[in-house]
Amino acid sequence: MAAVGSCGTGTGSTGSMAAVAARSNVTSFQRKSSRAGGTDSGGSRLVSIPGTRPSVRNGQLLVSTGLPALDQLLGGGLAVGTVLLIEEDKYNIYSHFLFKYFLAEGIINGHTLLVASAKENPADILQELPAPLLDDNCKRKTDEDAYNHKTPESNVKMKIAWRYQLLPKMEAEPVSSSRFGHYYDASKKIPRELVEASKWHGFFLPEKISPILNIEPCSLTHGYIKLLQFIQKIIYEEGFDGSNPQKKQKNILRIGIQNLGSPLWGDDVCCTESSENSHRLTHFLYVLRGLLRTSLSACIITMPTHLIQNKAIIARIINLSDTVVHLESFIGSERETNPLYKDYHGLIHIRQIPRLNNLMCDVSDVKDLAFKLKRKLFTIERLHLPPDLSDTVSRSSKPDLAESAKLLGPGCGMMAGGKKHLDF
Repeated sequence: MAAVGSCGTGTGSTGSMAAVAARSNVTSFQRKSSRAGGTDSGGSRLVSIPGTRPSVRNGQLLVSTGLPALDQLLGGGLAVGTVLLIEEDKYNIYSHFLFKYFLAEGIINGHTLLVASAKENPADILQELPAPLLDDNCKRKTDEDAYNHKTPESNVKMKIAWRYQLLPKMEAEPVSSSRFGHYYDASKKIPRELVEASKWHGFFLPEKISPILNIEPCSLTHGYIKLLQFIQKIIYEEGFDGSNPQKKQKNILRIGIQNLGSPLWGDDVCCTESSENSHRLTHFLYVLRGLLRTSLSACIITMPTHLIQNKAIIARIINLSDTVVHLESFIGSERETNPLYKDYHGLIHIRQIPRLNNLMCDVSDVKDLAFKLKRKLFTIERLHLPPDLSDTVSRSSKPDLAESAKLLGPGCGMMAGGKKHLDF
């Protein structure tokens, strides 16, 4: 509408517009781009949310999953309004790390959390989140801020001394919230001050269901109904759907649902192959995705898909999810003792990447991905296998190499007929 208005005024006074453009030395194209880039308050309202950035592909607002390597594999991050499905590994040892990194990233950026579980109390889950790591750039910025806020008399002190004094301290405020994606120390827990300063909502299923129930026949279990009502209440009451115009500062709602579809949620999809109520889980995902599409929220779900025996149900669950990541652990398999995989703890498969406003989803081109849990970091990297001929094999086959060297032509010179040969 602004472009139409400027054209209407320009038809009557072309010379005056040229004079104004010459005085400001700014073209109309530059004015339009600057307005779209953030000078206009209406267009930059979503981009200014801490911990978010627009996608370079389609301009969709993105949030970090808590793992910068996973953000890169998903096209820059997790799109707001989408569902990230984590297919748990067999013994559920490594999948909860992705779940906790997602929640810890929300606390660091000041996002509102909604944690739902049928197994653990959400308060206990938040206390077990990993502690954030400050890289050199964040440390340097913290040191400069602390150095500049001091009086001129205190500036005489060495700057490096302030750096050493600030390293052990942890502020209760979000750490470097302007940065997109952080690293976390898996060996340490998040400071209690950060958790207490954050805003979160907990949904613990045993506390939401009364022992005596009179439930009418429905396509959803009672636990799914309660969870959907709870999510809808938080979205609409706190203005994450944009219905509260008085709320000037926009924020992101991060939803984390743990072990969805397990028998603890009252669903029998993992118990029998021919379940009569197999549509309960898919119906829940359908309604949940409708709530997310119309709100500033992002959801991560961990699900034991290896327990679901019906492959058709798994296919429908994947189709109702936007992003699907599968973790394959080496524990209990032949690869655990295979020396080729000794440097890794499992494989990670990116099954599906969302292509918003389209019927089809993208498939990742990278197929050889592995993860390993170090003492501090959970890393995702390309799978690099050792060569077929190891050092022991090459040394034990020296006689074979000598025999093959004798068969070589004269192009090898004296090495072909000599007693010595090269040891590669």
